[in-house]
Amino acid sequence: MTTERERRFVGPRRGQLLFALGFLLISVILLAQIGEQTRWVNGTQLAAQPRFWPAVGLIMMVVMGGLHLWRLPWRRVSRDDRAETWRWAQALEFAGWFMAYVLLVPILGYLPMTLIFVPALAWRMGYRSRAILAISLAFAFAVVVLFKSVLSVRIPGGLVYDYLPGAVRSFFILNF
Repeated sequence: MTTERERRFVGPRRGQLLFALGFLLISVILLAQIGEQTRWVNGTQLAAQPRFWPAVGLIMMVVMGGLHLWRLPWRRVSRDDRAETWRWAQALEFAGWFMAYVLLVPILGYLPMTLIFVPALAWRMGYRSRAILAISLAFAFAVVVLFKSVLSVRIPGGLVYDYLPGAVRSFFILNF
């Protein structure tokens, strides 16, 4: 049974309670860490303190998050909330893909890992044709050449490169 206050709520209902709880929890955790993450410098004016503005921002986040939670017209997690939470959690899969990529680049090397990662991600996104997978391979190779050779971005060579013969090893470390 919905109340008059619930019916008058403007906007989507799904995920509101979980968002408010999560936002408030993260804000409180960040505010609890402010003493370790910032400093208080003696003899400096209040507004110039390194801790002052982050503390103001975090206190406002806690207060506004608490007000948002307090003003929500409902306090129960519904089926729509669970569906919305599952949708949010699905985005974490791609964070996992990128974390695996970042962790494996120092082992396999930038070129081999990128040549594996980009087509695998294209496959995961549902692109299964040979043409798209070939384009993703060409894109991965172009990205590596652009970053390592053209832009000279320093990305450490992979441990696998140590097994290559001397001149080839140097070429791969320098360019790929």
